Amino acid sequence: MTRREFVSLAGGTAVAWPLMAQAQQQTGPIPRIAYLGASSPAIATREIEQFKVGLTENGLIDGQNIKVDYLWGEGSPDRLRQHAADLAKRSLSVIVTAGPQPVRALLEAKVSSPIVFAILSDPVSDGFVQSLARPGGNLTGLSMVGTDLESKRLQILRDGVPTVTKVMLLHDPTMGSTIGLEEAKSNARGLGLEVLVGEVADIDKLADIFTEGVRQNVNGVAGLASPFLNFNRKQLVELSFQYRLPSIWEATAYVRDGGLISYGPSFPDMYRRSAGYVAKILKGTKPSELPVQQPTRFELAVNLKTAKTLGVTLPVSLIGQADEVVE
Repeated sequence: MTRREFVSLAGGTAVAWPLMAQAQQQTGPIPRIAYLGASSPAIATREIEQFKVGLTENGLIDGQNIKVDYLWGEGSPDRLRQHAADLAKRSLSVIVTAGPQPVRALLEAKVSSPIVFAILSDPVSDGFVQSLARPGGNLTGLSMVGTDLESKRLQILRDGVPTVTKVMLLHDPTMGSTIGLEEAKSNARGLGLEVLVGEVADIDKLADIFTEGVRQNVNGVAGLASPFLNFNRKQLVELSFQYRLPSIWEATAYVRDGGLISYGPSFPDMYRRSAGYVAKILKGTKPSELPVQQPTRFELAVNLKTAKTLGVTLPVSLIGQADEVVE
């Protein structure tokens, strides 16, 4: 647990004591909540921990005044769709999820329960909401749209490892919108970087993608935002390491697993904030009346052990700015 997460947990617990007392006094049916994850409990441990912190901060105690069921796709689109179909048959107060694949699965299953997404790249372009200010429909949550994260990551990679001249952009085609990919390609060229796009949708072809990248003289990797990439992050990091490719990723978890650099919003913090939407919906507010919010906390992480193995010397200024340094 990082210091930031500990402070959040301690503060949330202190705030929640009066609310816990209120929770114990609740009468009537207990609201039922479902969480549908694209990955697995092991991959999303920190996010779920902070989601629970957020529930506690809002006086929602699992097993006392709410009941939360956790369902996982385990990286399988078919399993995700099956879970969504099962949820469509249930009477639920709220469904919480993250990423376009589970949101799309829930909508295709015609789920009528309110949906809160803890993380989405661009819900407007994906057609999930009408606008950030007025979502419409039965879903709302937190989005990374407008944060220009893919371009910022490329800038950090180039500044951190100036020897990178051709970067492979790992893109998950199941994400839906290609706006992030097109912006990344455009900004990469603006930074003087050549680009090769690696379409990542099949775990059995990950090694082939890296082999082809090296054959085409790629000397750097940037993973675009994707639950599928995150689910397979250990293998992706290992392949980057195997081919001695400096890499940058969307989340700190990649760096803890051996990736060189990561930059992006704090996903655990976004999960914590998503619990606030749950609380408001349980109090009667419609999802369509709750504007989509954006991340407020961003994290930079570097792995000096990986840098040493790759023979890369990261700038002191970059290390100094990092929220987390793995040594």
